[in-house]
Amino acid sequence: MPTLLRRLPAFPAILLTLALALTSGAAPAWARTDADTATPAATPAQTLQQLGDQLDTVKAALKNAQAGKADTPSLADLRTSAMQVQDQAGRLADSLAPQMAALQAQLTVLGPPPAKGAPPEAPEVAAQRRQLDKSQANLNAQIVQAKSLSLDATQVVTQISGLRSDQFQARLAERTDTPLGHAFWADQVRAIPGDMTRLQRFAGEWSAGCSDAWQSPNRLPLLSCLALAVLLLAGGRQALLRLWQFVATRWLPDGHLRRSAMATVMALSTALVIGLGAKLVHLGLDWNDTLDADLDALATSAMRVVIFSALMAGLGSALLSTKRASWRMLPLSDIAARRLRHHPWLLGGAALLTGLTERIVRSIGSSLPATVLLHALLALLISGLVGSMLLRLHRARREADAADGSKVRRPLWVGLLSFTAMLGVVVCWLAVCLGYVALGYFVAVQMLWTGLVAASLYLLWQLAHDLFETLLSPQGRGGAHLQAGFDLAPGTLEQAATVLTGITRVLLALAALALVLAPFDAGPAELAQRTLQLFSGLKLGQLIIKPSTVVYAIAVFVLGLVALRMLKRWLGEQLLPKTAMDPGMRDSIVTLLGYLGGVLVFALALAALNVSLQSIAWIASALSVGIGFGLQAVVQNFISGLILLVERPVKVGDWVSLSSEVEGDIRRINVRATEIQLWDRSTVIVPNSQLITQNVRNVTHASAQGRVRILLPMPLDTDAARARQIMQDALKAHPATLATPAPVVRLDNINASSMTFSITAYVHSPRDVTAVKSDVLFDILARLREAQLPLSTPQSMVVRTLGPLGEDSPAAPSQA
Repeated sequence: MPTLLRRLPAFPAILLTLALALTSGAAPAWARTDADTATPAATPAQTLQQLGDQLDTVKAALKNAQAGKADTPSLADLRTSAMQVQDQAGRLADSLAPQMAALQAQLTVLGPPPAKGAPPEAPEVAAQRRQLDKSQANLNAQIVQAKSLSLDATQVVTQISGLRSDQFQARLAERTDTPLGHAFWADQVRAIPGDMTRLQRFAGEWSAGCSDAWQSPNRLPLLSCLALAVLLLAGGRQALLRLWQFVATRWLPDGHLRRSAMATVMALSTALVIGLGAKLVHLGLDWNDTLDADLDALATSAMRVVIFSALMAGLGSALLSTKRASWRMLPLSDIAARRLRHHPWLLGGAALLTGLTERIVRSIGSSLPATVLLHALLALLISGLVGSMLLRLHRARREADAADGSKVRRPLWVGLLSFTAMLGVVVCWLAVCLGYVALGYFVAVQMLWTGLVAASLYLLWQLAHDLFETLLSPQGRGGAHLQAGFDLAPGTLEQAATVLTGITRVLLALAALALVLAPFDAGPAELAQRTLQLFSGLKLGQLIIKPSTVVYAIAVFVLGLVALRMLKRWLGEQLLPKTAMDPGMRDSIVTLLGYLGGVLVFALALAALNVSLQSIAWIASALSVGIGFGLQAVVQNFISGLILLVERPVKVGDWVSLSSEVEGDIRRINVRATEIQLWDRSTVIVPNSQLITQNVRNVTHASAQGRVRILLPMPLDTDAARARQIMQDALKAHPATLATPAPVVRLDNINASSMTFSITAYVHSPRDVTAVKSDVLFDILARLREAQLPLSTPQSMVVRTLGPLGEDSPAAPSQA
């Protein structure tokens, strides 16, 4: 029957590692695995012999367990041993593979042996060949033996898993007499004398142990430990919380991180303080090894149950936060929080009672009727507390809805969790009443365990979100340092925070789901090994996918991109600006380096993933037709972009014109398209192939200078030499006009009414032509007006007034 005590090592390490390390003084189970299974330095043959003996021992114990013999190891221990053999045999085979490849390479260098009738090879070469052949044969035999051991161990693990599943289902399906009948209580009455005798013997052992601890050599340490435990329990939790409030106020920025961090500290501080108090009591009782091995094991187990229960109580109190509503993380009203303020401690006490009762029952060897009765009472107690909590929540929600005048909708996950808990309560009571006490007890313990895992998951979800949001906030200190150090945009930091939060939440959800749905007596180490076995044999065509290689490939890809980004930044900002290259050439070099470096990083990541062309050949062959038609334009634009960067008919900063509507400055040449900024600051995305296949007018290709040309008409009676001098003075006076080539004023044309001057000047850039032309025109007009030189001949108009129609005398003319 699964118990909270046996499941304690499977709880998430994030919440328990600190408390267990400080209270039990023992490292976690998964941290000791390598130390327990490590073997001294031995040859591969010796290692294979040891693994074979270990697997034979497991098989013999499994046969004894199937036969129902006593004093056999548990199936969980046997499965762990078999999985260790499987893992070590697989690693040994993998470690011998490079040696086999090296021997084969040496034989390849020696070449094939001489054919019959050919001259014999040198004795040294022949001896070396014989030695290599012998080593290769031995190594091949060891590899085959290691793979055979791994396969045999896999079959044993599968057999043990099936047997455990069958036993688990059989235990849950066991039916005893119903507690509502007379037979059930009759069995209890008959078992009372034997159970009382066992209980008295157990109490006598503990009384003797406590009496030894009270003797004069151990009395002072016992009293000191008890006094420290009382002081710690009285004020230790409050002291830790005040210390954390001081640290949070001084170092943490304002925001949700303070709330989630405070809830985490409250949960851990409760488990830590109570766990340290239990450790002090245990230390005082066993100061000079006064407790025997059985009592010491029971005390250690009881101490872990105390930590588990304290963590449950502390976690529930932290999430409810009845004293400070602003720190409350659960979406509950103040009424609901006040109604549930005692339930975390009641559920923690029920967990403590369950763990201690089961440990004592196992220690004294209680009778079956007494064990069934205790399991029934514990199942009813736990399910009753859960049902009471649900009923109080329902009443509090109704009161809150009545007070607000509207019904507040609760999240979907809250409704599903409440429905599941209510269903568990109903199943538990029905199972106990019908005589399926084992099933009812299992459901009750599962409700406790699932509630603890769900509460821990909710807290860690919020903590991960608040942590990444604070660390990567563009307005925060950490975000400012990242933006300054890596030249990151604020949007990039926000995206990184969202991605990291999502990945962390997915990992936490998977871990919580594995813990809740774990089979009977399954721990995190076993689940991790099972997951690794599942993914280690996953194949995609000829490609073998392993978690370690995937993580390694991702690390290579990320680090390669970071290194490439740093190199591009160093070239673009430090090295290339100090050369004589123009900005367009520098940008082309950096862009080309980015393309080549990206391809190299991708190739390195594929190599780290052990991907070869043969592994993905079937994918390429299956998709070749679709790639040929669908990516034709993409590939064409990509090649065109490379041509633009190498040949440089246009470059970043050039002023180009493709049509009457597309004319502007090239801002960026990308893999597929080029960005051209128009005069109105809008951007046109032009495919690279158009810049290669179409006519493109590059204003700044041959020279970066711009030409200002003005045609200015003036009357025929104008002093041409004086006007020319005025125009030249205006051109030379403008600071943007170049002295070389010098400004030129020519008489371009003369007709019947005017003469036309052609004014030409050069500026640094074609982009300055319009502004300089306007400034020069304003200056010339002002200078000509000051010199009283008109730009056109004054027009005269003659008006004649005619007499009435029919009169002979003409009217007198009037001239205007």
